[in-house]
Amino acid sequence: MYLIRKAIPDDVETIRGIAEITWWATYGPILEKEQIEFMLDEIYSTRKLASQLTHDTQTYLLLAEAGKTVAFAAYSPRDENPDIFKLHKLYCLPETQGKGYGKILIKEVIDKTQEAGKHTLDLNVNRYNKAKDFYEKMGFVIAYEEDVPIGKYWMNDYVMRKVL
Repeated sequence: MYLIRKAIPDDVETIRGIAEITWWATYGPILEKEQIEFMLDEIYSTRKLASQLTHDTQTYLLLAEAGKTVAFAAYSPRDENPDIFKLHKLYCLPETQGKGYGKILIKEVIDKTQEAGKHTLDLNVNRYNKAKDFYEKMGFVIAYEEDVPIGKYWMNDYVMRKVL
């Protein structure tokens, strides 16, 4: 049994905790330790998450299993094209992977995108992240490659798109 709810500013530490665990499991095999530490500090700082949640610049959905939050997704309209929504983040604790929670959260984001009257959902995924296969099974296709600077590092991504 699971429950999905919209995150509030009080959920910052819960999101940070899930990110810390899932990032090491996900990116440890493909990125340097220093880059993971930098990106976690940059993307998941308490200040940045609190700002996103307070000002609704990204909507976070939390998925709880038996009362424990085990996964989250974050989405918003794209800055450069508000007709396209972007799935910014999707992380499930490693022990819950394979239970379908990622699929459930993507379907929830798709529903929210369509409720907003939009018909395209994008996401970025590291070109070496095995989650790419999962996104393809969910109907996303590679639209283009993108190299995004973050500090002295680069995110070497595919931008994947699903027309809804």
